[in-house]
This record gives sequence, structure tokens and C-alpha cells, in this order.
Amino acid sequence: MVYVINKNGNPLMPCSQTKARKLLKQNKAKCIKKIPFTIKLLWDCEENTQNLILGVDTGSTKIGTAVINQKNEVIYISEVEIRNDITEKMKQRSKYRRNRRNRKTRYRKARWLNRKNSIKTDRFSPTMISKFNSHIKEIQFIQKILPINKIIIETGTFDPHALKNPEVLKNKDLYQRGINYGFANTKSYVLTRDNYICQHCKGKSKDKHLNVHHIIFKSKGGSDDEKNLITLCKTCHDKVHNGTIELKKNGKIKGQLNHATQMNSIRIQVMKKILNLKIKVQETFGYITKEYRQLLNLPKEHYIDAVCIASQGNNITFKTNNLLLKKCISDGDYQQTKGIRSEQKIPTGKIQGFRKFDKILYLTKKYFIKGRMSTGYAILMNINGEKIDLKPIPKFNKMERINARKSWIIHQKTIPNIY
Repeated sequence: MVYVINKNGNPLMPCSQTKARKLLKQNKAKCIKKIPFTIKLLWDCEENTQNLILGVDTGSTKIGTAVINQKNEVIYISEVEIRNDITEKMKQRSKYRRNRRNRKTRYRKARWLNRKNSIKTDRFSPTMISKFNSHIKEIQFIQKILPINKIIIETGTFDPHALKNPEVLKNKDLYQRGINYGFANTKSYVLTRDNYICQHCKGKSKDKHLNVHHIIFKSKGGSDDEKNLITLCKTCHDKVHNGTIELKKNGKIKGQLNHATQMNSIRIQVMKKILNLKIKVQETFGYITKEYRQLLNLPKEHYIDAVCIASQGNNITFKTNNLLLKKCISDGDYQQTKGIRSEQKIPTGKIQGFRKFDKILYLTKKYFIKGRMSTGYAILMNINGEKIDLKPIPKFNKMERINARKSWIIHQKTIPNIY
């Protein structure tokens, strides 16, 4: 499957590899993109296109997209991994800045409330802005290579607080009382349930001071639910935290709804941006996609969900088995120097023509640069960020750069023909 755009840059219907090869040999087209392989026609032609439907499986960690034509043939599939490391990156940046400030600008007064973002109202966090932009960027990327007529987007629309406490739907004042409201009541219930007796030593320590203990520690994601709580005397409680004794009890991990909460915001913002694109948009829901997938007997993958969204339950045929894997990446590292007195600068530009996250060809295989050494060596990784152990360590002079780093890295994977 080769994607085609005309002389004016407008997308046309994709063509076969054979036809694309003939156009390239006859100098009637030129290659403008290797992944996915896209050609641009060098002569004027008619813009006859079909109705194409783009299915988007929105997500807080991964996005799945697929395009289907009038014959229910899948002509494009991709999966995008969104960034979830921005919070940690900002903390790291703050650490380096504060350290540098103490060393180099001690005479300045601290500034905190004069930054535009800190005083702006109705603002989103950098993580949320990144996730909005990732969804819109993928949709716009597809629109540049395929003439999309309709977008069907799956959104998750539920209120995590209302799931735990449905009464908030009747009384909005109850929104001030979060999911953990009334924990003191739960503690009293646990003490009564355990008859005010330490459940480990059964009162043998004769310690009258009792604690309500989390079986799975809160620091490890333990829930405040009564199933994760147990009564312990102070003696046993201290021994548990010191690691002297170990409780043979099964606890309960707290359900994480942060991604679901983010999706409520992502849904609204993405729908607003898509409506600005002046294209027909339809909204669908996760439970409908699940029914379609089970009806078609397809495996659970984000790009498969996108196929089911676009097909709306109709039988489909895969015209392409090339899955585009995309991963959003950061601009780079914030550390500029190393050493006790910051005497050694860390190169942030190119080293022998290579930068971090560049896609390279090494020993007939394609990798991404994970780390570089000024001595001329590099550490390589795959699209998932996993380090590739190669011996000897790869040298720059034995590599060929295929693509320069951008805001995301792309890899094309051939999926087995099992559908």
C-alpha cells in the first residue's frame, strides 16, 4: 500500500506498490516519505476520491487509529504511545534549575508568582496539553496522506466520583466530599469488626494502643477500603513497618482512575479541535466497540479497536499489514554539565552527525539512538525504549542515519495475517 498526494499537496486514494514503482521509474512521481511510503505526483491529475472513514480509539496512554474505505477494506492502521513522563521531567528540570540558581545567581530574589502559566485561569497541565496535541497531531497526519471524509471517535464519558458515590448526581454539594470522605468512619468499623483485638498477636503483647493498619501499604497503592485494613497493636504495628514480622493477609490495591479522569478532559478538548477541522464527526463509546470486536472475533489491541470503530461492526478485509508504531518523545535531557563543580559540559547537539532518538541503520537492522558517547560510540534501543545489547558497542562510523529525530519516533511493523 503506497499513499499518494497530488501536485498541489492534496491527498488522493492509495495505489499498489507496482503502480508506484512505475510512476517513480517514469519520473512522474517522487518519494516524499519513507514511513509510511508516500509519493507525490509531478503532473496535474483529477482529484477523484472515495469516502474514507477514520476510526480513533482515544486514550490516556495509547491512541489507536485506522482508516477504512467504502469496501470495508483497512488501508491504514497505527498505534501511538503518548507521553506520561512530563511530570517527572519537570521535577528533574526544576531540580537542575534550582541547583544552578544557587550556584550562579545567589543575589537574585526568588520569583514564584510572576509566571504567566501560574496565574492564568482555566489552564491545563503540561501533561494534558501534550495529550490533546498528540491526538490532534495524529489525525492531521492521516489527513495529509488520505482524503478523510468522516471521523468516528471513541470517548470514555463517565464520572469516577459518581461511580463511587451516585448521590453526588442528586446533590452537587457532595462533590466537595471525595472518594475517601468519611475514612474515620471506616476505621471505627474495622476496630469494631476485629473486636478491638490485635489480629496478629491476639492480645499477647498486652499493648492497649491499637492502630488500623493498611495490609498493602498506601505508598504501594493500597486502598482505604475495609478489606485492606486490619487492627494491630502498636507493638506489632511497629514490627510490621520495621520488617521484623510479615502479615499473612491479602489486601486490596486502590483502583486508579487518574487516566479515566484525564479522558473526560481529553474527550471534550479533542472534540472541539476536530469540529474546527470542518469535517463530519461521530462519537461512539467503549462498550459498543467491545461488542463489535467480539462480533468480529478480533484480538484486543488499540489499533484493532480503531478498526472496529471505523467499520461499525461490518466484516472487514485488511489491505495492508503494515502497522505504524509511533512514540512521542521529549526534546532531550535537562542536565547540561556533570562533575562536582560542573566542570564537564554534556554535549546536547550532534556528535559526529548523530543526535539522541535519531533512527539509524546498523548491521542491516534499524534502531534508535538511546545514548551517545563523545568517544564515537552509541547505545541503541528499539521503538519501546528497550536497550539493545550489542557487542562490540556500535560505532558511529558504522551507522547510517535514516531519519533525524522529531517530536515522535516511527517504526513500521508487519503484523501477522491472522485476521
